[in-house]
Amino acid sequence: MTAAAEILLPLNPGIWLIVGALIAVLLPQTLSRWFAVILPVFLIAFLFSLNFDNYGAISFLNYNLETFRLDSLSRIFGLIFLIASALGNLYALGDDVNKLQRSAALAYAGGTIAAVFAGDMITLFIFFEIATIASVFLIWARRTERAFTAGMRYLIFQIGAGVILLAGLLVHVSATGSIDFDKIGLDASGGILILTAFGIKSAFPLVHNWLQDAYPEATISGTVILSGFTTKLAIYALARSYAGTEILIWIGAVMAVFPIFYAIIENDLRRVLTYSLNVQLGFMVVGIGIGTEIALNGAVSHAVVHILYKALLLMSMGAVLLRTGTCNASELGGLVKTMPWTAAFCIVGAISASAFPLFSGFISKSMIITAAGEQGYWIIWLILLFASAGVLYHSGIRIPYFAFFSEDKGHGAKEAPRPMLVAMCIAAFLCVIIGVFPALIYTMLPFPVDYDPYTVYHVINQLQLLLFAALAFTVLKLINIYPSDIQGTNLDTDWFYRKGLMALIIFSNRHINTGCRLVCDSAVGIISKIINSLKQLGNNDGILSRTPALGSSIAWISGLLLLVLLLRFA
Repeated sequence: MTAAAEILLPLNPGIWLIVGALIAVLLPQTLSRWFAVILPVFLIAFLFSLNFDNYGAISFLNYNLETFRLDSLSRIFGLIFLIASALGNLYALGDDVNKLQRSAALAYAGGTIAAVFAGDMITLFIFFEIATIASVFLIWARRTERAFTAGMRYLIFQIGAGVILLAGLLVHVSATGSIDFDKIGLDASGGILILTAFGIKSAFPLVHNWLQDAYPEATISGTVILSGFTTKLAIYALARSYAGTEILIWIGAVMAVFPIFYAIIENDLRRVLTYSLNVQLGFMVVGIGIGTEIALNGAVSHAVVHILYKALLLMSMGAVLLRTGTCNASELGGLVKTMPWTAAFCIVGAISASAFPLFSGFISKSMIITAAGEQGYWIIWLILLFASAGVLYHSGIRIPYFAFFSEDKGHGAKEAPRPMLVAMCIAAFLCVIIGVFPALIYTMLPFPVDYDPYTVYHVINQLQLLLFAALAFTVLKLINIYPSDIQGTNLDTDWFYRKGLMALIIFSNRHINTGCRLVCDSAVGIISKIINSLKQLGNNDGILSRTPALGSSIAWISGLLLLVLLLRFA
């Protein structure tokens, strides 16, 4: 162990980032900017200096908390999160980012990384929520009404997931007495609740719209940072606790398919990329659900490479938004003339997302598809092939084509700022180098890898799929059948809580208020009648004002005494 490691232990690397977030607020602006870039790089070196072990164990309420568990699964996720944090903050040097947003970005990354290294569910829950609170400030930092409302909806979903996670944790701990964060499964006490919480955070179908709703409303650099953490932390949690849960296979298959249709017709290119994010998460969830070694290796490696190429695509679209003021496909085009480097990096990200051989997406996605075939899930195998072709449509072709190569709209935009270009260059380099040398990832995966993506079968099969998909896009464009890019609103399941649920609440309130008034009026009327009747009983002519006869009184008293005796001796 190095001297630096001895100094930093026993603290979780994520905790150092959270502390760094507080320091960044106090530093001068220039120093704060570079501090946010250098600190994650320093922690990467720190991480590689450690051996696999449990560090930072503390006692809390008669429970032993493992605040820093380092194994193969947590290390690879922690590593890619640190890389994403460094790249995101480097990219932000080209954006007008204040110290509060920079501090929020560090705290968000810190909470996520601290949760990854948590060895128990209490620590996981605490840092999950810290990441949630910090992340919403990246949305609000845009300071628009849409950003504020989107941030509130995002916060409701994330806090709601946190409450469900806490409920599941309490049920699980009360039933088992254990807070260990390892294999849980659906059969465990609280297992369904915990899975539901992780499902919300990983954007399962019907609870996915917080992603499309919030991420595009964040700042330019905020969207880049947001894309890498929350959903991948949920993927990590699923891989740790629900590997081999068969229902995840079918959930993931749905996730991989339905967003494709929205991505094709969506006009806002940053929203297109968030729908694409859903698709890629579907591949990961399928791999976790299959649960074999090759499937889990594929899911983990796909999470790693996805963070890189998705960040690269969002970086390029962020640069376009910065220089043109729009990210709508209908308003863009011809930017390759004035933003050639941004266009080139965008193409690298698009090719990686489409899983072309020699690019990062190919070495991970093919493992998941192969695992589905090996286990006999042929319907899932076909669905994943269809989803791969769909990714080529909306991410591989549509994004670079409409932004850079379609008809010039005369923006005359300048090239992206240099820090943005440097961040994109590093991300593009990693996409290529991982694709050419997959062993860089394979050697760090949770299980030994006995898989070669560059067999003749894999390469030819993937190239055929991609080329036919590209041909279909070309034909559709030539015969003017491809959906036109127009300004509009796509109705997704979020309509139910954004419009439909609100209308239901207003309708219910109106009728509830009417019903309450009727009930109250009736109750008041009945009470008034009772009071008037009592008044009548007590007036001069009422029964209560009369003196009862002696015999009648004796009879009543005797009867009551007899009743008491019977009850006593019964």
